[in-house]
Amino acid sequence: MFETRVLSGMRPTGALHLGHYHGVLKNWVRLQSEYPCLFFVADWHALTTDYEKPGALQEVGADMVVDWLASGVDPNQATLFVQSLVPEHAELNLLLSMIVPLGWLERVPTYKDQQEKLADKDLSTYGFLGYPLLQAADILIYRSRYVPVGEDQVPHIEFTRELARRFNHLYGREPGYQDKAKAAVKKMGSKKARLFNELRTRFLESGDAEALKRAQALLDEQQNLPRGERERLYGWLEGTGRKILVEPDVLLTEASKLTGLDGQKMSKSYNNAIALRDEPEAVSRKIRTMPTDPARVRRSDPGNPDKCPVWPLHLVYSDAERRQWVRQGCTTAGIGCLECKQPVIESVLGELAPMRERAQAYLDDPTLVKNILADGCDKARKLAEETMREVREAMGLSYL
Repeated sequence: MFETRVLSGMRPTGALHLGHYHGVLKNWVRLQSEYPCLFFVADWHALTTDYEKPGALQEVGADMVVDWLASGVDPNQATLFVQSLVPEHAELNLLLSMIVPLGWLERVPTYKDQQEKLADKDLSTYGFLGYPLLQAADILIYRSRYVPVGEDQVPHIEFTRELARRFNHLYGREPGYQDKAKAAVKKMGSKKARLFNELRTRFLESGDAEALKRAQALLDEQQNLPRGERERLYGWLEGTGRKILVEPDVLLTEASKLTGLDGQKMSKSYNNAIALRDEPEAVSRKIRTMPTDPARVRRSDPGNPDKCPVWPLHLVYSDAERRQWVRQGCTTAGIGCLECKQPVIESVLGELAPMRERAQAYLDDPTLVKNILADGCDKARKLAEETMREVREAMGLSYL
C-alpha cells in the first residue's frame, strides 16, 4: 500500500521542558528509527488561538527545533519542516473546506473545551472553528499512515479518517472507474490478475480479512503499475472508490508520568518546569526547593510519598530498589527530604547533559537549523505537491 509514514507537529512555544521530552520527544526519537517520519513546526496552528499576539514565531520556532535536535531527533532519519513554508497545506485545507459538514467541526470535543479553557481570548473565529480541518489537511497531504497522539486527540484522527473517506467517496469514482480498474488488473499478468480477482471476491462476498491482506500485499508488489492505477485498485479491492487520501491510524502515546515541580502538569505558564537547556545549578536549585509532603514539618516527622510532588519524579527516574528506599525512608523519617531529592537531581542532570551538549552546536551556528528546515521543507513540499496533483485532478481542477 502507501508508504507507512508517521506525521507529528508542535506549536512553536520556544524552549521546551522535560514534560515535552517525556511526553513527545522520546517517542519521536524511537519512531524515527522505525518509520519514515515527518515532524513539523505548526506555526499556522499557533495563530488559531494567538492571532492577536503572534510574537516572534520564527525565533521561537527555531528555538523549539534546537530542543528537538538536542533530544535526539535526527534530520538524517526524519524530515523537519515548517508548516507555513509548505503552502500546499493551505490549498488542501481550502479544498477540504468545500466538503466538510459544519456539524463535524462543531462536534469535535476539544472545540468547546478549548473555548472554555481560553475564555479570556476571542475564539469566535473561522480559523479556530476550522483548526481540526487544518490538522486533517496536515495529515492527509502526506498520506500519513500513523499519527502519534494522546487519548484526548483521538477524536481529531477519527475526524480525519471520516474526511478522507468522504473525499474518496465523492471523487474516487471517476468516469469509467470499473473499466479502468479491470484494465489495471490485467497489467498485473494473467496469473497474478486471476489470484487478485479471487481474493477480491472472497473479501467482498464473505469479508475474508486474510484475503484482503493477501490482495493488498499483491498490489504492494506491483511497482510496474503507475501510482494512480494502484490507488484505484486499492479502492476497487474493498468495493470503494479510488483511494486518493489515506485514512490514518492512531499511534496512541502513553501520557507522560512526569509532573511539574509543584505536582501539577509541567508547564512554563505554571512556573513549575525544568527546561531542557537549564544550567545544572538551576536544575539542582529547582529540585532542592520543591515542596514536599506538608506533614513533614520537621526532619523527624514521618511522611507519605504519595502526597509528595517529588515522588512522581522517582517514578520516572528511579528503579524499584531506589523507590523502595525512598518509601521506607520517608514513612519512617529515616531520610530527610534533601536526601530523597538528591538521586532525582543526579538522574535529571545525567539526562540533560548530552542534550545541552548537542544543543550548543546549533546555538553557536544558527544557520545549521535554518539549513535543516530548508532541506526538510523541500522534501515535504515534494510529497505535498504529489498529493495535490492527484487531488486537483480528482476534483476537476487540472487545467494545464
